[in-house]
Amino acid sequence: MSTTHTQFVHVARPARGVDGTAPNTTILLLHGTGGDENDLLPLGEQLLPGAALLSPRGQVQERGMPRFFRRHAEGVLDLEDLAFRTTELAAWVPTALEAHALPTQRVIAAGFSNGANIAASQLLRGIPGLHGAVLLSPMLPFEPDTLPNLSGVRVFIGAGKHDPLVPVAQVERLAALLRESGADVTLYLTNGGHSITPDEFRAAQQWIATW
Repeated sequence: MSTTHTQFVHVARPARGVDGTAPNTTILLLHGTGGDENDLLPLGEQLLPGAALLSPRGQVQERGMPRFFRRHAEGVLDLEDLAFRTTELAAWVPTALEAHALPTQRVIAAGFSNGANIAASQLLRGIPGLHGAVLLSPMLPFEPDTLPNLSGVRVFIGAGKHDPLVPVAQVERLAALLRESGADVTLYLTNGGHSITPDEFRAAQQWIATW
């Protein structure tokens, strides 16, 4: 059931620890434009079976569609709002984890498109709280003035070479910046577009399973 807690409508599910796996992991699910707190629950359940799930709904509305931050146009982000919303979300997550008694030992963001972008924003700002991220169809939200210290953070980036919204060079730049910041980055490119392909998702599953 969806609940309201510290401003974010969200779904929280405790870790099930299937076959003793993932009892110490919470997947933070971050939907794309037009999604909601229920949108990525099936993805989270399959990505790492047994992990706890925390799935908030973005608080910005764009023509009636939930988003995590504003934009001026397709591909043109409201950078001021992005900074504010990134900090707001990052501050909310620990309170939600505590409120629902979800694991804090390993918090991994899994986001698609708009959700991936706000997770990337948190990483590039060096805001603590994420031990890793699965960024699906992300863009480079901004170029940081100073690179953060992301040593010990693992990131999987999945993107389509034919994405009409995000040039592949921009995805590669995001991967390069995260690597330069010390993150362990896996970049998986498909022949798809702005979507999650089956092979991309399998690669993400294999990546997270080896952690």
